Amino acid sequence: MNLPDRSGLAALQALERQIYWWFGSFLMLTLAAREVRALLERRRGLVRITYPGGREVETTPGPTILDVSQLHAIPHASVCGGRGRCSTCRVRITQGIETLPAPSTGETAVLARVGAAPNVRLACQVRPTYDVAVVPLLPPTASPRESRPRPAHLQGREREIAILFADLRGFTMLSEKKLPYDVVFMLNRYFAAMGQAVEQAGGHVDKFIGDGVMALFGTDDRTDTGAACRQAIEAARGMSLALEALNKTLMHDLERPLRIGIGIHVGPAIVGEMGYAGATTLTAIGDAVNTASRLEALTKDFKCELVVSQDVAAKAGLDLEMWPAMETEIRGRSEKLQVRAIAQAHQLPEAAGAAVLPV
Repeated sequence: MNLPDRSGLAALQALERQIYWWFGSFLMLTLAAREVRALLERRRGLVRITYPGGREVETTPGPTILDVSQLHAIPHASVCGGRGRCSTCRVRITQGIETLPAPSTGETAVLARVGAAPNVRLACQVRPTYDVAVVPLLPPTASPRESRPRPAHLQGREREIAILFADLRGFTMLSEKKLPYDVVFMLNRYFAAMGQAVEQAGGHVDKFIGDGVMALFGTDDRTDTGAACRQAIEAARGMSLALEALNKTLMHDLERPLRIGIGIHVGPAIVGEMGYAGATTLTAIGDAVNTASRLEALTKDFKCELVVSQDVAAKAGLDLEMWPAMETEIRGRSEKLQVRAIAQAHQLPEAAGAAVLPV
């Protein structure tokens, strides 16, 4: 039997020890280099960028905010690839705005194009040298559409507007006896008639909710509050007339005529485009919106077609004295509200030629 070559075995063991030694030395040098680099970075000064949700990222001065987002896998919109042309990467600076360098001529032009607020900057153009806190203003999936300039009233602001809510009465019971196709057909005819009445009066159909309608008046700068209230009242009158015409058209398909309840109120609300992706629309939120919805519901209690707040009548400057004012409690409000209950909205005078109360 041949014995193993002891000298060869010793050489292999020595080589193995050398490999371990070199590997350990390389690992130690790598760790030491990282420590030296970290020390140098601390001496240079790190910048902390805080994102929504409290996430913080530390970086050396130099990269843009967009660079930092992309490096740390933080979703951030940038349609133009960080060239400062699309504005989709824009962020609101909530802390540290005073430490940032002034925007360049190009960045200023892009921000002006979209009507950005003073504390909004392009993430691809800002290179922070001090700590900042930012809030990306567009979803990571933002498209080139978001880079286009938009009217001020779409971007979100508080404005006094008139709000109208309308709802079909007893339609659920009616629809139970009809085929789905017939229900859809009838609703589409109803929505078309109501939408046209709103638009002809100068309003904006916010949304259709089930068999209900929400409409806004006075959302832009061209319409003052008084005109918005007159438009809302004219829309209610037009909706009532349109429903009468629709009932005549559908008289052979209905067991009983369609009935509607309408509520109108006026007050401050936050108006702007809200939603997500393709479901974004101009809408309004606030106490005045809730109150208008409550007034629509009161038409059931008052057994009438329209309940309008006295605030609307007063600001419209219309003489509605033939319908007595009454005080009523509104769910969610501590104070009572003065309203007028109108049996049939088509009995209202035309807003354009209605009697105007003396100022």
